[in-house]
Amino acid sequence: MSFAQSKVHKMTDTKKRFPLLILSAVLFFLIICPLVTIFVRAVITDGRLDFGSAWQTLTESKNAEMILNSLLLGAAVTVLSTIIAAPLAYLFTRTSFAKYRFFDIIFMIPFMTPPYIASMGWILFMQKRGLLQQLLPFTAGCEKIFFTFGGLTLVMSLHVFPFMLTILKNAMLNIPSSLEEAGAVFGAGFGRRLRKIFLPLLSGNYAIGALLVFVKTIAEYGTPATLGKRIGFNVFTTEIHRYATVAPIEFGKSAALASVLVGICLGMWLLQNYITARKSYALVGGKGGRLNIAKLSLPARVLGWIYIIAVMVISIGVPYFSVISTSLINLRGVGFKAGNFTFQHYIELFTENKKGIQAIMNSFILAVSAATICAILGTLIVIAVRNSKSKLKKAVEAMGLLPEMLPGIVLVIGIMLFWNKIYKIIPLYNTFGIMILAYVVLFLPYTIQYVTSSFTQISNSLISAGQVFGGSPFYIFRRITLPLISKGVLTGWMMTFIIAFRELVTASLIAPPNTLVVSTYIVREFEQGSVSIGMAMAVLCVLFTTTALLILNTVIDRQKGR
Repeated sequence: MSFAQSKVHKMTDTKKRFPLLILSAVLFFLIICPLVTIFVRAVITDGRLDFGSAWQTLTESKNAEMILNSLLLGAAVTVLSTIIAAPLAYLFTRTSFAKYRFFDIIFMIPFMTPPYIASMGWILFMQKRGLLQQLLPFTAGCEKIFFTFGGLTLVMSLHVFPFMLTILKNAMLNIPSSLEEAGAVFGAGFGRRLRKIFLPLLSGNYAIGALLVFVKTIAEYGTPATLGKRIGFNVFTTEIHRYATVAPIEFGKSAALASVLVGICLGMWLLQNYITARKSYALVGGKGGRLNIAKLSLPARVLGWIYIIAVMVISIGVPYFSVISTSLINLRGVGFKAGNFTFQHYIELFTENKKGIQAIMNSFILAVSAATICAILGTLIVIAVRNSKSKLKKAVEAMGLLPEMLPGIVLVIGIMLFWNKIYKIIPLYNTFGIMILAYVVLFLPYTIQYVTSSFTQISNSLISAGQVFGGSPFYIFRRITLPLISKGVLTGWMMTFIIAFRELVTASLIAPPNTLVVSTYIVREFEQGSVSIGMAMAVLCVLFTTTALLILNTVIDRQKGR
């Protein structure tokens, strides 16, 4: 190759890598810099390296107890969510209950419900002279049982068990009945087949689900901030939040705790990858797998229905009943009685309550802005990664997906520290713009995952055909690629919009003074005693996001039908 040809080749290669280089710089600035700032802030005091300060924070008696609380809560929620989900998974895969596919949607409702709203519903239901005691006076005193570590574990488990249910169901569907039949042929009873065949094959998937539930639990802020605070049970997220928001502000301590939380979460992710590599079984082959659906006896069917309905009542019925009924109660002193219901609280939100209207508008603007930016940036990242052969593409993809692996509160703390540090250069901190930026960082992985999924279904021959017929890269993208990935872009946009609209931890930490969104408005009204107004907003929040999700599913179904 001549010198001129070599120079042209290098220029062409650099031109192809340029979009990837730009995106890597953007992601490094938005995601990596805030994370690095956390670790730096944790070990640097007054401009000098000081591990002693961080160690002192971690070994303080209250913080050491808090770390143990977090680990204990994570383990307890993992166990209880397994106890709730495992029987449901078996009923919906191995018995005649498998034909009721609508349960797949019903049991996703607890997971789609904001945790802080569900926990408020439980508080209103179980508190002294709450809804339960108004309906059933003989239950007086039950609040002493609920407002404990056990009650906190129950409420958090009811939020994450659908996640465990989905993982166990998918795993059970991949275990062919022929393996159990082989055990039966050799004389093994049901218990022995369950112990020697079924559970070992399930163990790898279960371990992955358990680790994910554990990480999600210790990273959760909403329920510990509402219910946990009432019982004095502090965990990582509530303490990180307290150090960053309550005077005297101690960002060093907040960063130290955030660093430990990141370490635990990353350790769990590495353990999950190890288990995935070591405990995976090839159960789906070319011959396909056959599932035998057991026909239950009448007593077994009755027990199955009782269990399913009981889980639905405690995971969906109780919190939604509490939230909706409280939003309709006129005088809380009178309580749950005929003639004491009104729609006035909803009317106030749109007439007399200017802060409520402003909170809805703020949430809407934030959600639309974040979802749109995530859709554009995420799509550009996926396209750049797919069209590049550079080794840099793996780093870009990893940076884009990194926020999914980390607790939201950690990233928000990092964004606060980093953008406060560069305020004189870019005065974005303490503005509405910093909230949009934080939402983009947190929810970018949704778009990347959905668009990547759409891309995997596109054959390279379609792109090649466009090139053969003289189409420019932009023309091919506009007429071939974009229409085929539009469903993934739309799904990512809508999921980002739904989650951003009700986001709590980001708004509570980084919102400018006197700026309320739906989530912080609900929490503020709940804590200040205007519970009915707060619950009216909660009902509207759930209705709005649920409607958006139903619209998304309808659009996707119509596209599939074309």
